[in-house]
Amino acid sequence: MSAANGNGAINNDAWTPPQKVEALFAKASGNHWASINQPTSGARAEAPLPRGDKPVQLYSLSTPNGIKVSILLEELGVDYDAHKIDIMKCEQFHSGFVSVNPNSKIPAAIDGDGPDGEPIHLFESAAIMTYFADKMGRFNFSSNARARQEMMQWIAFQMANQGPMTGNFGHFFVYAPDDKCETREYGTARYGMEVQRICDVMDKHMEGRTYFVNEEYSVADMALFPWFDQLRMGYMHKSGISASTFLSVDRYENLNRWADRLLQREAVKRGIQVCSWAHEDTKPWLKSEL
Repeated sequence: MSAANGNGAINNDAWTPPQKVEALFAKASGNHWASINQPTSGARAEAPLPRGDKPVQLYSLSTPNGIKVSILLEELGVDYDAHKIDIMKCEQFHSGFVSVNPNSKIPAAIDGDGPDGEPIHLFESAAIMTYFADKMGRFNFSSNARARQEMMQWIAFQMANQGPMTGNFGHFFVYAPDDKCETREYGTARYGMEVQRICDVMDKHMEGRTYFVNEEYSVADMALFPWFDQLRMGYMHKSGISASTFLSVDRYENLNRWADRLLQREAVKRGIQVCSWAHEDTKPWLKSEL
């Protein structure tokens, strides 16, 4: 491919896009994760959702986005059934799941006792969290408008910045096809730098603070924690190099102290185990309590 440089000369090494993105789809293939991607939404297979007998049904997996919601449900003491959605098996594209979340992303939930007494379908992790926090009147600064607004800003920051940028970094660092070396280096550098910037924003904010908002544990902390902990504990390249080492995550001393503090909470310990990749039981601590 060729393109004109700034002087009007032709640079035969410069990339130019084809007329349509579809011409590039084959270049994004190469492993199982890539094979999941499609440019269309909707169900790919017919399968009903599992249902339990508790008031709330959670459909999730122990990814950072899933953990956000399960931590909150445990903190609130909500009576819920948890059902694992195996994204490696494309269960997020089963018709039952799509009927709850048309975007085919975990987590999703059903509250049998919705605002009007009728069941309500819930999707998008931040929306699920604010719904239950508001319903139960906890962790949400309902009586403090200033703190409530600050909490919502950090939740928006998490959804628009921390989560997507950390996830994109993880894709290029760990999951992208092995033969896309130059692409992986560019993506890892771009998103790795942005993740470091985002961590720096959070770390500076947490200087001298215990929690993110008003010195009170809230939905903001529960939303921000799992993605930062993913950088500390997850994203291990098969070479043995971890994201924590690669990004020098230990430099964010304020964030690490905050994360360690949250990990001392029993509800957080339980929440990170819900619908775990590692356990067949969706609430593995229940078996140990028998």
